[in-house]
Amino acid sequence: MPSVLPDGEPVPDDGRLPASALHGAGERPLAFYLHVPYCATRCGYCDFNTYTATELRGSGGVLASRDNYAETLADEVRLARKVLGDDPRAVRTVFVGGGTPTLLAADDLVRMLDVVRQEFSLAEDAEITTEANPESVDPAYLAALRAGGFNRISFGMQSARQHVLKVLDRTHTPGRPEACVAEARAAGFEHVNLDLIYGTPGESDEDWRATLDAAIGAGPDHVSAYALIVEEGTQLARRIRRGEVPMTDDDVHADRYLIADELLGAAGYDWYEVSNWATTEAARCLHNELYWRGADWWGAGPGAHSHVGGVRWWNVKHPGAYAAALAEGRSPGAGRELLSEEDRRVERVLLELRLREGVPLDLLREAGRAAAARALADGLLDPGPYAEGRAALTLRGRLLADAVVRDLVD
Repeated sequence: MPSVLPDGEPVPDDGRLPASALHGAGERPLAFYLHVPYCATRCGYCDFNTYTATELRGSGGVLASRDNYAETLADEVRLARKVLGDDPRAVRTVFVGGGTPTLLAADDLVRMLDVVRQEFSLAEDAEITTEANPESVDPAYLAALRAGGFNRISFGMQSARQHVLKVLDRTHTPGRPEACVAEARAAGFEHVNLDLIYGTPGESDEDWRATLDAAIGAGPDHVSAYALIVEEGTQLARRIRRGEVPMTDDDVHADRYLIADELLGAAGYDWYEVSNWATTEAARCLHNELYWRGADWWGAGPGAHSHVGGVRWWNVKHPGAYAAALAEGRSPGAGRELLSEEDRRVERVLLELRLREGVPLDLLREAGRAAAARALADGLLDPGPYAEGRAALTLRGRLLADAVVRDLVD
């Protein structure tokens, strides 16, 4: 089931922010994340805030229905306009995620985008992305999205091997994601991503190479590859605990990452974040880069998280409770926290170190700079950027990124 929300102080009913949060807002980009919490089935490895029809039956009534979800979410975007007041910023990126956004009608996704455009306006070159399940779209659906303003799409491929998809409880047919890339191109999408997962129990090196070959052959301009994380409370975690499937160890994950970097690099994809590769700078996911660089974003939808000017908050998780709050004219916020300068410094180190450009050395404390010098000597940081005042990971450093960052934030 979905993971637990963090603790925090209450969010005011009207959602108002401290004045400090809006100070200097014009100097920061503004993004929107729109969460669609519905899935046809629950994948065994997933602990995202998503719900199937069975899970919602009797627990939210009409308020939890996906039939009127677009208008419910639009109410939160209108609330955002009130909270942000006369903030003049045009929205730089919009990302529709889930869940499975494409379980909604294409017109619903366009309606959600339209309310952002109406309330805030979109930057002239705004990046507008939706995630999509390969089995829930067809050429007409993709054409409707493109005509409605979407210009980037991300398909969940995970694997090209049927037995791997079965362990993950993924229901799409091998080959369908690759076909979707061609259909998206035909519909006019310039930027297309395929999401991959490595380290699934029962997956071999040969399986992973076949998945990468299939993804590369499809011709997306962006590939994301994530190590499978077995989250407590998921069906997959229970199966591993019962001994039904084996747990994949860290060495296997490292080997699969090296295979990914080798094959993607040879095919013209450059890494720009530890788990992301793109064919050009324009093909990078700008929305995620804004997250990694501490921009402002409003997350609308059940369980969505937001950040504006050092204030982070999160919404109630259940679609029924979310819709009820908005119907009553209340913020759906469940809690929030005000980040200190030290909190924000630490987060910058944590996130920016994962980027190819790395993190400025002058952002580190004395202990962190000493740790960076040791990491350089150990071959975990690149000497070139280091000489220019930045800590940037080598390939070996990417394999040990979590350990490196723990040392640097001291």
